[in-house]
Amino acid sequence: MRKLIQLAVSLQIWKDRKGQDLIEYALMAGFVAVAAGAVMPGIASSINVVFSKVNSIMIGSAAS
Repeated sequence: MRKLIQLAVSLQIWKDRKGQDLIEYALMAGFVAVAAGAVMPGIASSINVVFSKVNSIMIGSAAS
């Protein structure tokens, strides 16, 4: 574990902020989708289908 921490410090992984914007945009898109589903119940089922597909793809790629 100590070697992993030393490697992270030497590579300055803690200071890497390249993925931060991507996460913020993904969260924002999720909030917009939830708000749209709350305002327009007719599209709530299609939003659920999209999130289910994304979830299954992520589970599949994590298992690989």
